[in-house]
Amino acid sequence: MDLIKLYEIQKQLDDRIHIEHGLNGKNLIPYKILALQVELGELANETRCFKFWSNKGASSKEVILEEYVDCLHFILSIGLDSGLTNINLKQINNSNDLIDQFQNIFTRVITFQYEPVIDNYEKLFNHFLLLGKKLDFTEEEIYASYLEKNRINHQRQDEGY
Repeated sequence: MDLIKLYEIQKQLDDRIHIEHGLNGKNLIPYKILALQVELGELANETRCFKFWSNKGASSKEVILEEYVDCLHFILSIGLDSGLTNINLKQINNSNDLIDQFQNIFTRVITFQYEPVIDNYEKLFNHFLLLGKKLDFTEEEIYASYLEKNRINHQRQDEGY
């Protein structure tokens, strides 16, 4: 995954939002962490992996992928705001099912919130990428979907979202 390119694209969107909404100089990390948690919840909701009481299946792969890249936008943005863009991504694996992997990521978000160091950010990012793998997304699908959602986010800004 070309992180340099992803951070550049995310920075353009973030800079635009900061300027257009008068946010320069404001610490947005707490807002972005909460937004990431909400988006992770929306992603889990679309997978329906925890809904033991329901027979309804997961949403389409496209819907789940869109929620996944919403999370990616905030992870990248948090890294930019924290000055943590020079990171090492590693192919990791574990035997977690989706429920355990979601809970793992929620824990890593909280850990980063209270100890915002590069090691915690890398672990959050690596475990998020592992979630994408467990959801059967390829890097190419993630990248293409990220670019499309980024285009939509700029369009929303154009429309006064």
